[in-house]
Amino acid sequence: MFIDSHCHLDRLDLKSYAGDLDMALEAARAAGVRRFLTVSVDLETFPVLRALAEKHADVYASVGVHPSEELPAESEPTADLLCQLADHDRVIAIGESGLDYYYHPEHKAAQQRRFAAHIEAGRRTGKPLIVHTRDARADTIGLLKECGAEKGILHCFTEDWDTARAGIELGFYVSMSGIVSFNNAESLREVARQLPLDRLLIETDAPYLAPVPYRGKKNEPRYLPAVAEAVAKARGMTVEAVAEATTRNFNTLFGLPQ
Repeated sequence: MFIDSHCHLDRLDLKSYAGDLDMALEAARAAGVRRFLTVSVDLETFPVLRALAEKHADVYASVGVHPSEELPAESEPTADLLCQLADHDRVIAIGESGLDYYYHPEHKAAQQRRFAAHIEAGRRTGKPLIVHTRDARADTIGLLKECGAEKGILHCFTEDWDTARAGIELGFYVSMSGIVSFNNAESLREVARQLPLDRLLIETDAPYLAPVPYRGKKNEPRYLPAVAEAVAKARGMTVEAVAEATTRNFNTLFGLPQ
């Protein structure tokens, strides 16, 4: 059994499923994926994610605004609003939020204010925070510490071991995506080897970053076992052991039945 700890079900390419998301979910279930966390990147589409989680017993949702999402100041999500939207038993996480300086380093201050609001919402609701970080590792960890973040996931992890260790010390889990299977990702596989097994998660981030041997295709949750295989190979473990550990870790983090 696998759990996709981060996917975007509202953004999947459904051409091969005649536009039917239910068929895509069935294909993932047939591949052994038993739970899905569909992650919010903006508040406009959040109701769609919440409805998916209400419809499917194995789908859960998050609420949040991605750091690269450009909004007018008056539309910035407040901690109060995020807490209000998260007040639903199928909404189990805050985010994804974080810092991404790759495309818009000039927006650092605005991103930091948005991230701080998400961290506060996570603390107030007690729900884990889903963190995106790119070209901002020091500021990401610094703000998590400064704002008192308590638990969550460093998702689609691509940083170094020091960043992973700092996140773990703050109570976070580290999630590996299909990137860990790429030929040029040996440094990331080294991080995967060093991670404590009880802080490891896996994800697809579908429809992005399809793992080998599907690289170049639109990603989808049914490819998650390939991520587990890459992690297992890097760690010298069986795929079954990775599946068992990551499933247990996800359920522990989110307080779900094992």
